[in-house]
Amino acid sequence: MNIQLEKIELIKLLADTENPAILKSIRKIFKKEEKDWWDDLTEEQKAEIEVSEREIENGEFYLFEDVMAKYKK
Repeated sequence: MNIQLEKIELIKLLADTENPAILKSIRKIFKKEEKDWWDDLTEEQKAEIEVSEREIENGEFYLFEDVMAKYKK
């Protein structure tokens, strides 16, 4: 079966249902599908990102253009 037709049939079934358990189950499936990239990082990577965020907040950074200008010379 064509995937687009399958989607349309599922949409129709979803629109017609009055069963909250079905809706809850479908929502659960989609929630499982959603994956946050943050969860895949190691603790070390997360810590490095957090340090970088604090540095940016404190103005401790260099603009890309400034770095490129310095090393182009």
